[in-house]
Formats: sequence, C-alpha cells, structure tokens
Amino acid sequence: MLKTWMNSICAGILIAIGGSVFLACDNRYVGAVMFSVALLCICYRGYYLFTGKVGYLSESHTKKDISSLAIGLVGNLATTFLLGLLIRVTMPNLGEVAATLCTKKLEQEFWQTLVRAVFCGFLMYLAVSIFRDKKTPLAILFCVPVFILSGFEHSIADMFYFGASGLTDPKILLFTLAVVLGNSIGGVALPLLQKAGGKDE
Repeated sequence: MLKTWMNSICAGILIAIGGSVFLACDNRYVGAVMFSVALLCICYRGYYLFTGKVGYLSESHTKKDISSLAIGLVGNLATTFLLGLLIRVTMPNLGEVAATLCTKKLEQEFWQTLVRAVFCGFLMYLAVSIFRDKKTPLAILFCVPVFILSGFEHSIADMFYFGASGLTDPKILLFTLAVVLGNSIGGVALPLLQKAGGKDE
C-alpha cells in the first residue's frame, strides 16, 4: 500500500505539471496536446493514476484492488490540490486562468458533470489499455487532447485546477463526487461491455 501511495503522489505531480502547461498556453489546442506529457510519463514510469486504473476493476475487484484504488485516489487528489495551491501562490497569472475555468465548471448541473466525466473515463481507459496492450503511446497522444478539447471532466486534473483557482465554494465537493463517479463508470463500462460480448469464435 505504501508503494501505491507514493506512486499516486508521483502521478499527482505529473498531472499538476500537465495542468500548469495547459493553463499557461494561450492556444487551447497546444495546451491540450502538451498536457499529454503527464499521462505519457505516468504510463512509462508506472505511476498510479486513479483514472487509468479504475477500468481494471472489471478484470479484478478484490478487497486489495479496491483498497489500492481508494488510496490512489486520495493520493492523486491531495497531491494535485496542494500543488494547485502552490502554483497559485508562485504563478498568480495561472491562478486567475484557473479561477475563470473553475467558475464555469461549477455552473454545470450534477448530471452534466457526470456525463462529461463518463466520456473522459472512456478515453482514459482506452489510452492506458492500448498503451499497455499494444506498447504504443499513440492512444495517449490522441485521447488526452480529445478529452480536453471536448470539455470532458477528469477528476484529478480538475482538483489541480480548483487548488490553483483559490475558490472555496462548497459546490466543489459535489462537483468532485460527480467527476470521480463518472470517471469510474466510464472506465469500467468499455471493458465490461467487451467482456459481455464474449470472445470471438
């Protein structure tokens, strides 16, 4: 469990870096592509990112698996939020961009946030599973920009943005719940559907 905790912190650091470069880019297309560096490094180094792991509950869902997910989620969220606070203090201009971004996020209804998060979950599962199975980073390089440019919600990245935003609205908790739930649903949906279809004859 200590390994999971430490690796979740490492993943959180990289998501914070990806979030920072996204906030720093005036061109959202460039920012979306540059954010990919976070997931690329996480996958190559084997760090623990909740949104990349939750889909594998369809393969194994022991108590240990669930405990690891919970620990990884807390580690990811805590790290990104704290680093977001740090970025706001050291780079106020990024904090202002994050505040504008997060204010718009909190205007969404719960179900809208949930659906956006489900679609992000689909893409995150595909990015990580294709990287693992096919040994290619191509899915990461496409899936990450697609989820960002589509306006889908990623729970760990969003926590960084909220930390950097300086907002203290209690709606953040409900928003985070919706995104974590949606990412989880999206992450397990594709492998479960494929599994339900059975093996090709």
